[in-house]
Amino acid sequence: MHAAVKIIIGLFIIVVGFGLFVDSVYGNRWTGVNINWWNNFKVVVTGFIPPLLILIGLFIVWLEADELKAGKELSEEFKTSDEAVKKAVASKAPRKRATRRRKR
Repeated sequence: MHAAVKIIIGLFIIVVGFGLFVDSVYGNRWTGVNINWWNNFKVVVTGFIPPLLILIGLFIVWLEADELKAGKELSEEFKTSDEAVKKAVASKAPRKRATRRRKR
């Protein structure tokens, strides 16, 4: 199906949805259907908000716990790499020769 056809279908669905809301708010003039769409929508939204908040909270806790774990692993990795670099630098550093000074 072409994208323009899908856009037209989507716009039609949007207009029908808004029409049902307006019809329920201003009385059942156009459809003749006695369903209060607006109140049903409010009930669904108020019933959906608590589970949505729980899921968002769980996601945030999981994300931040993973972030703390990754930070701890990185700090440990940097400690070991710093120690390895210090050892490598110390072993490759030029040694000073012991020089004897002549006494005059």
